Amino acid sequence: MASSLDEALQRTKLSQSNQMEMLTFRLTDNQLYGINVFKIIEIIECPRRIDRMPNSHPAVKGALDFRGNALAVIDLSEAVGLPSKDFINELAYIIICEYNRTLTAFIVHEPDTLLTRSWSDIHKPEGVNALSLVAIAYADGGEAIMLLDIESILINVVGIDRNLSSEAMTGFEGKGRGGHVLVVDDSRTAIMLMQSVLDKIGLTNTAMMSADKALEYLEKEHSKVDLVISDIEMPGMDGFTFTRTLRDHDNYRHLKIILHSSMSNPSNQLKAVQSGADKFVAKFDPDSLAGEILSLVES
Repeated sequence: MASSLDEALQRTKLSQSNQMEMLTFRLTDNQLYGINVFKIIEIIECPRRIDRMPNSHPAVKGALDFRGNALAVIDLSEAVGLPSKDFINELAYIIICEYNRTLTAFIVHEPDTLLTRSWSDIHKPEGVNALSLVAIAYADGGEAIMLLDIESILINVVGIDRNLSSEAMTGFEGKGRGGHVLVVDDSRTAIMLMQSVLDKIGLTNTAMMSADKALEYLEKEHSKVDLVISDIEMPGMDGFTFTRTLRDHDNYRHLKIILHSSMSNPSNQLKAVQSGADKFVAKFDPDSLAGEILSLVES
């Protein structure tokens, strides 16, 4: 019990110090990749047989029963354009993760190690047009660690409902009355999803792909901004640190802030409030996001 408590406290400290603990793993190209441990539920050996799902994306290898729930099994190598993993004839592993309040099983070649890195040491690649890649870190020996845009991968592979429901459209459409929102997210896909919601409810927006860029923008334009919507996991500065930075600055203390993340567990909701955010909204529920945006803009 003590070790579990110590681990939980340590992870809380990480979130308060602009750090991330990641699991590194390899895909079929033998390159090193990384994923935030907060999103991992369990790691298991991949079974040789997975029940197929008809009419699914080629990277979806079937469904897996996990504690009574049927999870989509995605070959992560194939999903990012690499040769598929031959899990039938070779040893493979499954990383079960929670994204957007849904469990998904990812097939990987093999897990590697756990590492802790400051977000300031995690960099967004410049001049690289790779939609599935959001950042690069480095292992202790200097090997590059690729951090994937799992949200974009899931949208491409299994899809996502990005539209407001008819009920929400009736209640929310145009209610923003021209207010302006600063969107901060390192994922182009996530930005496009949020912009779609903002457009429908009548709010203009400016998008920045890092907290540092957002702070530069606010230094000049903070008087024009009614609301900030920020991701939590971002290279350079995470969303918790970004929020605390805004709350510590006289010019930005009045800003309404929503932290919007696929890390939807209760501990992250608590940390969002502790950092000074007005709301935490789990990705990606268009109706919920629209409702929380309007509740703050109209208050």
